[in-house]
Amino acid sequence: MMDFSLSTEQLDLRAGLTALLADHSTPQRVRAAEPLGFDPALWAVLGDFGFPHLAGAREATPAGLAELAIAARAAGAALASAPLVETLVATRLLDRLGRTDVTGLVTFAPRPAVAGIARTAPWAAVADRVLAWDDGRIVASAPGHDVDRPKQTLAGLAIGHVDLAGATVLAAGPDAAEGFADALADWRVLTAAALTGIGAAGLRLGVDYAKTRHQFGRPIGSFQALAHQLADAATLVDGAELLVLEAAWAGDSGSGRRRGLAAMAAAFAGRAARRATDRSLHAHGGYGYTMEYDIQLFFRRAKALDLLTGGERAAVADVVDLALADVDGGLG
Repeated sequence: MMDFSLSTEQLDLRAGLTALLADHSTPQRVRAAEPLGFDPALWAVLGDFGFPHLAGAREATPAGLAELAIAARAAGAALASAPLVETLVATRLLDRLGRTDVTGLVTFAPRPAVAGIARTAPWAAVADRVLAWDDGRIVASAPGHDVDRPKQTLAGLAIGHVDLAGATVLAAGPDAAEGFADALADWRVLTAAALTGIGAAGLRLGVDYAKTRHQFGRPIGSFQALAHQLADAATLVDGAELLVLEAAWAGDSGSGRRRGLAAMAAAFAGRAARRATDRSLHAHGGYGYTMEYDIQLFFRRAKALDLLTGGERAAVADVVDLALADVDGGLG
């Protein structure tokens, strides 16, 4: 049986980042960062903490995917208005490619470009460069790239459609395809970790509200109809967290299952975060639908990140494709 207990160093990382985000990513700061969804002051603080270079070769001991998942979960729980996940993924990809000439705030587009446009690229609206898969090549968008950004999105995140005209080709061919597939797996694991943080923190809001809100002389959390829903959601979030840890371990160990586990983690964490925040929102009753209550921030962020992953159906389809590729390879 695998032991996914956190080491002393991992616990220290979680505690330090959680404390930092408690001070610099409050619900008030999250609201103030919308509609763009980017908090430059928070990003500067995270830079002082060591991100995104924590994942890079310039560090004496670069953090593994397990440590980065811990960081991503903490960022998700605090609804951090900063491109932590995508810049970590971009840093790891650039290191794999041996490229040191792509600098600035560099983000990662998980979807292949269509007709030279990296569509719905997370944080593209604030990034200096965007790493994307375009026509069999890994490219970095040109400095000062054109970006088409929606005026309002579901939960900020500064997404945009990026024109890749004039992009720098970083790699091409089969090796490039492998490199991008590994980066996509990294992104799925870290996004799944962020979703578990969102789910857990959002669920906590619902549980706390259910303990203090009274009806018929009793806390509403004492009614089984609500208590069972919250308990079921908690079980889903716990299961998603274990799957994320396994996927991170697979990524660090180079397991042949790493991409399949990453897709599974994205699918399951998306479901868990949606269910947890939905049940928590409903526990608030009509208040949950108002902008004054914090639960709507978690509900919208969970939905937005799940949509960015392509949703549960897309992730499951990728798991099936990977499984069939393994079968075909074995038969070959």
